[in-house]
Amino acid sequence: MKQTYFTPDTIRNKAQEMLTQVEGYKRRHMPPFSPWDSALLVLDMQDYFLEPGSHAFVPSGPAIIPNLNALIDAFPGFNLPVIFTQHLNTPEDASVLKTWWHDTITIENPLSAISDQFDLTKGTLVPKTQYDAFYHTDLGKLLRSKGVRQVVICGVMTHLCCETTARSAFVHGFEVFFTIDGTATYNQEFHLGTLVNLSHGFATPILASEILEALK
Repeated sequence: MKQTYFTPDTIRNKAQEMLTQVEGYKRRHMPPFSPWDSALLVLDMQDYFLEPGSHAFVPSGPAIIPNLNALIDAFPGFNLPVIFTQHLNTPEDASVLKTWWHDTITIENPLSAISDQFDLTKGTLVPKTQYDAFYHTDLGKLLRSKGVRQVVICGVMTHLCCETTARSAFVHGFEVFFTIDGTATYNQEFHLGTLVNLSHGFATPILASEILEALK
């Protein structure tokens, strides 16, 4: 089930191939990226998903870290918000997740921490309990307070928390840009499936390099 479809050597070409594959599903009236109205959402880049010894390790996760850090470095330079999410559960708030996965990410788990490969001082940390980063959090209110109209989605996992948050952002009235080479999951089938579905009705697929170029 797990597959290393992104590596540091292949991610650039593979992401470009995926962008070409989903081109036919894109809506023709998609809005252009407007960096000055945007925020960067970096979802769940926790050791739980990034440490090879973890049962939830995402093999392609390490390959997206340089792209994420380039974006995390760029956004604050233009006074644009960076939001990190951290998935944490208690037995009470895990809801169906605990029966679906037979596991929860608790604060006591040392793997629950955001990877030290990221500088959390460059953004705001928002804890969440479900796939949807807007669910029972202050994320929507925080984005509105900063005048955000567009969100750039990064992180893990592509087909779970990233896709669900992208759909929720759309429902909350935000224009969504979904990074092909800034998200990762267990295998290419899950990743590409998300890109196809979101391209048709929820989000604009985009490369990290396109975001960085727009910021210039």
